Amino acid sequence: MELVVQLAEAGAQNDHVKLERTVAALVAEARAKKHDQLADRLSKALGSIAPRERQAPRSVGGSFLPEKVRDLLVERPARRTLDDLTLTAEVEAQIRDLIDEQQRADVLRANSLDPRHRVMLAGPPGNGKTTLAEAIAFSLGVPFLTIRYDAVIDSYLGETAARLRRVFDFARATPCVLFLDEFDALGKERGDVHETGEIKRVVSSLLLQMDDLPSYTVIVCASNHPELLDRAVWRRFQLRLELPMPDRAAFRRWLDRVGADRRSLGFEPAALARDLVGGSFAEAEEFLMDVKRKLVLSGGAPKATVAQQLKTWKKRFGPKPGVTIENGGEEPDPAAHAEQGG
Repeated sequence: MELVVQLAEAGAQNDHVKLERTVAALVAEARAKKHDQLADRLSKALGSIAPRERQAPRSVGGSFLPEKVRDLLVERPARRTLDDLTLTAEVEAQIRDLIDEQQRADVLRANSLDPRHRVMLAGPPGNGKTTLAEAIAFSLGVPFLTIRYDAVIDSYLGETAARLRRVFDFARATPCVLFLDEFDALGKERGDVHETGEIKRVVSSLLLQMDDLPSYTVIVCASNHPELLDRAVWRRFQLRLELPMPDRAAFRRWLDRVGADRRSLGFEPAALARDLVGGSFAEAEEFLMDVKRKLVLSGGAPKATVAQQLKTWKKRFGPKPGVTIENGGEEPDPAAHAEQGG
């Protein structure tokens, strides 16, 4: 019924993007219920919609969250794109395939197939899991919704599962990217003897809700501790991708993307990339922001400012004194090394 209301709203607002998305959702729902004749007619109607360039707007978001889920979800504007991220070749290829399947879902459904829509992202914090989920929402032109654990998880028996049902009921009727960060808070291993019976019931409810999600709703879960997840949870995901800590090559590509070159920093990017190894992309981003702040406030030389910041960086992320590296020598001072590269 909610999809029918959205269809009427799209027609009244002359919103072709919403109209196409809603009809695609109706097709998927009809296929799931084995109403193949209705699905075929809807697919044909979808094909008659005037072709448009499949490009998301600069910012996706701003749709109204109904009162029943307003305290359980946060809608964030989706502004970041895949081009804003530094991903491994394998992860980028898999995500672009997912986006292509979603954007051409009518072709798949016409052949009794559904696009993939359940994604697990694992890896250390600060390496782009949330931003990647946002980029998927941007590419698909759908709302980016994040679940609020502080509002969903409750100490009372059964209340957490009931709130989860409210979230998933809304997601089933609303094409979107539903993002569950720190997913291990919900999807814990049910065999853990230290967990309560309530958590086990929540996990069982969560699995049922995920199984019942239509393919036009993309669910992206992220975990810094995938080893804590229930084994049955892993099986639910069609894409299981790892976003590792960046190595030197990844930092080199990242520096090129953010425009950090020798002219602006006084160092060779290749040398600086080697010195950043040990931290995450988020921490490296904050490193550059610190450099920019100091340059603006002090008006000092970029080279000296970066060298000073690298000394601080080494204290946080560099190996302990005396720790050897691959070439058999001790780890050099990153600031000194970067200056040589400058």
